[in-house]
Amino acid sequence: MFIKIKVHPNSKKDVVVRKGSDSFEVFVRAKPTEGKANEATLDSLSEFLKVPRSRLRLIRGATARNKLVELSDCRGDLLSMKKG
Repeated sequence: MFIKIKVHPNSKKDVVVRKGSDSFEVFVRAKPTEGKANEATLDSLSEFLKVPRSRLRLIRGATARNKLVELSDCRGDLLSMKKG
């Protein structure tokens, strides 16, 4: 399953906001240097989805705000049960 993410680095706090069935906005405190914001994004998303960090992989957008992340080995209902 693929997840679309818009990242806001250098934010005041770490927050994940659900925007659609497969899209999120992620605010992270990390600066966008040396991949720190990417790592913080994946960490925040794994915590929000309650999945191990090892199941998330950045597919596209390593140097952009819009990213595509793969959630491997997932059940189809994982994202649908997180709507609230």
